[in-house]
Amino acid sequence: MAQHCPECGFANADGANYCQRCGAFIAGSEPSGVTTASYRITESGDFVEMAVDGSAERGAKLVIRAGGGRAGEAFLLDRPRLTVGRRPDSDVFLDDVTVSRDHAVIVKRDEDYYLDDCGSLNGTYVNRHRIESQRLRDGDELQIGKYKLAFLGR
Repeated sequence: MAQHCPECGFANADGANYCQRCGAFIAGSEPSGVTTASYRITESGDFVEMAVDGSAERGAKLVIRAGGGRAGEAFLLDRPRLTVGRRPDSDVFLDDVTVSRDHAVIVKRDEDYYLDDCGSLNGTYVNRHRIESQRLRDGDELQIGKYKLAFLGR
């Protein structure tokens, strides 16, 4: 059964949290009992689960909440600039046709992190609002293509 978007009326796949066409939040789709784990990728390409307490001390990060079967994968924001896109050499590689090759960039300005859209076709969303540039706050919810990510600024 399709879920219709309250904003544009698009028929989305069952279980979708955001509209595939306009990115609007689809009411009543909040998952219950879902937890997120954090992982890091080793040099050999294996996933190793990270303790949340230990990883939170190391700084800001993005955690994939849903999309592409990668829920729980984390990206430490340990450089002043990280690229986000479908290009395999992106710092945050999101393999989805609705993600542009050079979709967005995360830039550290002073002590804050900003998410800047790079002119992507399908847009970049923070807390269900399409953005061009947005200062990120702890707990912000990002959507890039089918991927939903959480910004943890601790």
